[in-house]
Amino acid sequence: MIFELQYTDSKSNARAGLITTDHGQIRTPIFMPVGTLGTVKAVHLSELKEDINAQIILGNTYHLYLRPGIDVIEKAGGLHKFNGFDRPMLTDSGGFQVFSLSGIRKLREEGAEFRSHIDGSKHIFTPEKVMDIERTIGADIMMAFDECPPGDSNYEYAKKSMGLTHRWLERCFKRYNETEPKYGYHQSLFPIVQGCIYPDLRKESAEYIASKEAEGNAIGGLAVGEPVEKMYEMIELVNAILPKDKPRYLMGVGTPINILEGIERGVDMFDCVMPTRNGRNGMLFTKEGIMNMRNKKWEKDFSCIEESGASYVDAMYSKAYLRHLFHAQELLAMQIASIHNLAFYLWLVDEARKHIIAGDFSTWKTMMIKKLSTRL
Repeated sequence: MIFELQYTDSKSNARAGLITTDHGQIRTPIFMPVGTLGTVKAVHLSELKEDINAQIILGNTYHLYLRPGIDVIEKAGGLHKFNGFDRPMLTDSGGFQVFSLSGIRKLREEGAEFRSHIDGSKHIFTPEKVMDIERTIGADIMMAFDECPPGDSNYEYAKKSMGLTHRWLERCFKRYNETEPKYGYHQSLFPIVQGCIYPDLRKESAEYIASKEAEGNAIGGLAVGEPVEKMYEMIELVNAILPKDKPRYLMGVGTPINILEGIERGVDMFDCVMPTRNGRNGMLFTKEGIMNMRNKKWEKDFSCIEESGASYVDAMYSKAYLRHLFHAQELLAMQIASIHNLAFYLWLVDEARKHIIAGDFSTWKTMMIKKLSTRL
């Protein structure tokens, strides 16, 4: 994998770059749609590639391991061939499920033991097993196995958790270096900075991660319950340490405003379920603000969903029609909203890139933040 830093903003740490993988190039900053089970919910592959123009998507190691199972994916020739997406992909490691499924898992030095949320069967994820699973899934970018502590963790727990993540990382790299890709193309391994909201822990973790000289680096454990100001503070601290010549990935973040704030602080890559999850519940993100499509105010509004929208659905359907679909609980409502929101997110990061290159990112970002904060 090659990362080329192409432009930097003179008034902030915002940057524009180009990641080259064996499945294609990714222009940064970039938003990555989440395809948990090998599919981005409610979005057809042709729409994902042609209308939304997703340059890279995510797969979820935990969920794909349970369904359809690694043996099925391997027999298909990897996830690219299984789901037909021939562009770059990234897989998380299951570390977030270690956090989110805390009620049905046990942590120990060996790894994380958990019960399947599907049938209650017992499984264990070790760093070695996760590397083997991610090799079999075949994503271009593999995430290291980590523990994601809650945002309100006390200092002692955060420090203990960070130490475990670092020890697991050593084992991830060892297994990664002992194995080869299964499908004839390169796979990169990204380590993850942890440390909760404690500056000294974040600094220690960022320095440790930077010392690994990986092809890219990630920031984890944010947007998990901590105040948003603390999240921005940690991003600034960590990005001052992580190498400038490698892509930086902020995991699981977030709102359009979060993304612009992250870009300003030097983040290159983002992912979040928000555009699709919120879309399925009737929330649309637009260039002028946020719309709740269930509201009565749209009942007789026959104007298009968004003037000069980022997707073909914006001009094809009216607000009144989309509201009707949501109230009638039609599946098409979720499809339209998901396509719209994902296209908007990809438009937003592409616009940010254009303004970084043009040299007026800070001015544009200030204007966009005001609009994105508006409830329509």
